[in-house]
Amino acid sequence: MHDPTPDTSLGSFATVLAGELPGTWTSTYHPDRSDLDVVTDAVWDMNEVAEALAKHPVHHCAVLQRSDGTRLFVAEQPGHAEGYLIAALAPADAPAEAFRGVREPDGIAVDADPFSAAEHLTFDLLPRYYVAVHHVFANAERLTPAPSDAQRLVMAWSDGALVVDKPERADVTQVLTDHGFVLDADRGVLTLSGDDTARQAASARAVGNRLSQLGISASLGQPSARPAPGTTPATVPSAASAAPSARRR
Repeated sequence: MHDPTPDTSLGSFATVLAGELPGTWTSTYHPDRSDLDVVTDAVWDMNEVAEALAKHPVHHCAVLQRSDGTRLFVAEQPGHAEGYLIAALAPADAPAEAFRGVREPDGIAVDADPFSAAEHLTFDLLPRYYVAVHHVFANAERLTPAPSDAQRLVMAWSDGALVVDKPERADVTQVLTDHGFVLDADRGVLTLSGDDTARQAASARAVGNRLSQLGISASLGQPSARPAPGTTPATVPSAASAAPSARRR
């Protein structure tokens, strides 16, 4: 049974609220005004909460964070009003351009009852936040340029062997040879032969993991055409997605 008279101080309110929201949330109380600018600058609101922050200084606040990175800002209502203002915080890992054209999931004012506040958040603010953040990350994905040839390495099946065009970079070649690829200088390729496709796929995955640390993606596909003299060679793609289910072509 809920306590009919819960503690309504900000820190306690936020802690109880975190336990009532769906999912796993933590609550962090920020009592020092010196570190609040970073938090308030991320408030994703153009309505009631933004207006309150513009007119009244925030002396302390709380931030709720769920395991998936969703964050909520909690502050006291300004003046002598009872209750709290709660708003979503914008995701920090999206470029500013990704927010263009996305409607803010404006915050809400709630009574000093964490249980009823949790219901309002679950059925009002959080659904609007999910829609907005989906649009932001969809925009961010469209803004992300496709990897250039120089950042890709493609491996292809040929007569039972995995074949890779010889990379321009010595460190990429070293990664391949470290995992069993052998240079065929006459053809200008590296090959990983053998009858055990599971072993070949494991080697391909290991290559992909190593190359990803070098900023190179990897895939299975058709080998690139050999460049004519004097032209820019097609960069060797990477091997990140070679899986045991890869089939010979």
